Amino acid sequence: MKISAAIQLLEQLAPPSLQESYDNSGTLCGDVNAEITGALLSLDCIESVVEEAINRNCNMIIAHHPILFTGLKSITGKNYVERTLLKAIKNDIVIYAIHTNLDNVFDGVNKMIARQLKLEDLRILAPKSGLIKKLNTFVPIDKLDKVRQALFDAGAGHIGNYDHCSFQVEGSGTFRALEGSNPYVGNVGVEHSEKEAQLEVIFSDYQQNAIIQALGQNHPYETVAYDIHSLDNKHQEVGSGMIGSLSEPMDEKEFLRFVSSSFASPVIRHTKLRGKAIQNVALCGGSGSFLLNQAMQNQADAFITGDFKYHEFFDADQNIVVLDIGHFESEQFTPQLILEYLEEKNVTFAVLLSQVKTNPVHYFIQ
Repeated sequence: MKISAAIQLLEQLAPPSLQESYDNSGTLCGDVNAEITGALLSLDCIESVVEEAINRNCNMIIAHHPILFTGLKSITGKNYVERTLLKAIKNDIVIYAIHTNLDNVFDGVNKMIARQLKLEDLRILAPKSGLIKKLNTFVPIDKLDKVRQALFDAGAGHIGNYDHCSFQVEGSGTFRALEGSNPYVGNVGVEHSEKEAQLEVIFSDYQQNAIIQALGQNHPYETVAYDIHSLDNKHQEVGSGMIGSLSEPMDEKEFLRFVSSSFASPVIRHTKLRGKAIQNVALCGGSGSFLLNQAMQNQADAFITGDFKYHEFFDADQNIVVLDIGHFESEQFTPQLILEYLEEKNVTFAVLLSQVKTNPVHYFIQ
């Protein structure tokens, strides 16, 4: 399998278009047309991870965090970013980052955190708008089932816990085939009326190319009439953070111990305890302070994330318990998520978890 084929699989899990505008997910260096010898999975890609890839015969590194985040004017090895890139390039290793696009999908980073906490009834904490589109097309009655099924197979018609969702209404379409045409029905130069169904389905914007291709390949008309509209509806399976509930309420201190144990987090910075049981839990991998208001609006009892600043703790205002477990700690299971996904796809190359602990933060506990 070529590295490019592995990337295609990853982008089915987390489409690149879902990354945030400031992000730099994707291929950061290397030849994606090379045959893959093995993929090494890591939260971060630093020099020691590249060395590990060399020693373990992996010519691809899949990292959550992009090592290359801003522009470089030179690559001379003067800092750890340049040294990492130089080592990878010299050893023909592709570095691929799957960052905020993996944060934003339902089956991504945050679901992995929720799994560690055994949360139930999961939903996206802050769903994104502007990611849903609607296709409207017209199909002759005898080909309606074929076209509709092709659109479903391409990913259209999925709403929450339902799929194969569509709307249709029957009517008549008229047209006149001109010279040079090859009409499916009717005759050249003669106006024709055909019983048709108006078919509507919704889809995610990143699926548009596949949807249009499926329509064109399965619609019988030489020229297919369709229109696409962008919707303002929130996409319930794409967005920031996640919220769910524990099967049973838990005492606050018991919950702190549970979280500390689940994430091997030796230090948890938290707001003042409120003397109330914890059951509804909001979370966000990495730096999630921007979601505090959404967590409170969703009536979460606790909010777990990393990188909370001093003054941001005040914003909880005794309405919620904030737990800062650390950036690395919150996202440490992301490589395992990618491993499980690629194994489900039955890839033919070795997929290995990095043994390098890349956390740059160390704790002194007296």
